[in-house]
Amino acid sequence: MPGLVRPHGGGALRPLALTADALRAERTRARTLPQLRVTSREKGDLIMMGIGGFTPLDGFMTRADWEGVCDGYRMASGLFWPIPVTLSADEVFADGVRTGAEVALVDPDTDEILATMRVTEKYRIDKAHECMSVFRTTDLEHPGVKMVMAQGDVNLAGPVKVLSDGGFKEKYGELFMTPAETRAEFERLGWAKVAAFQTRNPMHRSHEYLAKVAIETCDGVLIHSLLGKLKPGDIPAEVRTRAIATLIERYFQANTVVQAGYPLDMRYAGPREALLHALFRQNYGCSHQIVGRDHAGVGSYYGPFDAHKIFDEIPKDALETQPLKIDWTFWCYKCGGMASARTCPHGDADRLLVSGTKLRKWLSEGAEVPAEFSRPEVLQILRDYYGSLEAGEKVEVKLVGHSAR
Repeated sequence: MPGLVRPHGGGALRPLALTADALRAERTRARTLPQLRVTSREKGDLIMMGIGGFTPLDGFMTRADWEGVCDGYRMASGLFWPIPVTLSADEVFADGVRTGAEVALVDPDTDEILATMRVTEKYRIDKAHECMSVFRTTDLEHPGVKMVMAQGDVNLAGPVKVLSDGGFKEKYGELFMTPAETRAEFERLGWAKVAAFQTRNPMHRSHEYLAKVAIETCDGVLIHSLLGKLKPGDIPAEVRTRAIATLIERYFQANTVVQAGYPLDMRYAGPREALLHALFRQNYGCSHQIVGRDHAGVGSYYGPFDAHKIFDEIPKDALETQPLKIDWTFWCYKCGGMASARTCPHGDADRLLVSGTKLRKWLSEGAEVPAEFSRPEVLQILRDYYGSLEAGEKVEVKLVGHSAR
C-alpha cells in the first residue's frame, strides 16, 4: 500500500521546537537576550516552524532567499518556496544587534518568549517589490500589502529555536494538530490519498460539496481551519470550527474527515498563498489540495481562477501535493442540488451562488438566509454568534469582486 506524501524537500519533518531539558535551559538563557516583539504574522510563521509545518526551513530567510522567492519561487538553496518568510525590526533595534548575536523573539500580545534566534544577516528590502511579486498590487487597501508596508525597515535572518506554541494548544486543544499528529491520524485511518480543504470561513453548502467531491476520489479530507488573525468582520475560529464540527457530525460519513487547525494569519495573497497552502499541507501529509474559486483572495485583486492557473506555471517537481481544481459551485434550482459550471447546463437565473462573504453579510444584517445556502444546524450556531455581538462590534460586510455575483 502506498504511503503518505513526503514532507517538502524530500526529507523528514523538521520541527524546530525544543523539548524537555533543552527547552528549559533555552528558556532560562533567552531571558538574558535582547528582546524583539514580533508581529502577529511573524508569530504564526514561528509556530509553524516550531511544529514542522514549514519544513525544511530552519529560520527566517536571508536577502538572497527573499529575492529568489519574490522573483523565482526559489530560495538560495534552490528549494521551492512561494512567499517570503521574513522577520523585521526597526532601525534602532537592528543597529543594536551585531551579526552573530542572539535575540529573543517575543509574543506581540502576551510578552511570552516564543523563540531565540541567531542573527546571521541584516538587510533592507524593497517593500513595494515584495508586494507586487506576492500580492500583484501595492494598493494599501489590500490587507497583505498593508501588513508588509507597516513592518520594520530592516529584516533579520537566521536560524531559530522555538520555545512555545504561542498558546494555540491551550486555546484549541485537540483541534491544534501538528504535522506529525495529522500524519499519525491518517495512518491510523489507513489513508494515503488525502485532500486538504482550506477554510477561513464556516462551511456552507458549496464548501460541503467541494469536500464531498474530494472524498469520492480520495481516502479522506483534512478540513484545515486557519486559527490566526483575519480581517475585521471575519468569523472567529472558535465559532467557525464549532460550526464545522456540527456539519461533519451530521452530514459526512464517519471516518472520512479530520478537522484540524493551523496557526497562521491570512496573507490574502491569492495564487501565491494557494501554493503556500499546498506546500505546508504536504508537510501535514496531504497528497492533494482542493482549490476552488478565488482561493485565499480578497476583493477583486485576483481573477476567480488565478489560483488554478498558478499550479500550471510552477515546475512540475516543485510540490508533491497536487491541486484538485474545481469550477464555480452553486445551488441549481433546476438540477435540484449543488452543481458546478462543469456539470450544470443551466443559466445564472437558475443558480444561487454560495459564498462566505455573502453569508457573513446576510448574518451580520439579520437577513434571511436561503435554505439552499447552508445547513440549518450551522446557521443556528452562526446566528447565535452574531446575536451576541454588540452594535459596535459589528463590521459592515461589502460584496465586492467575485462575491458580488
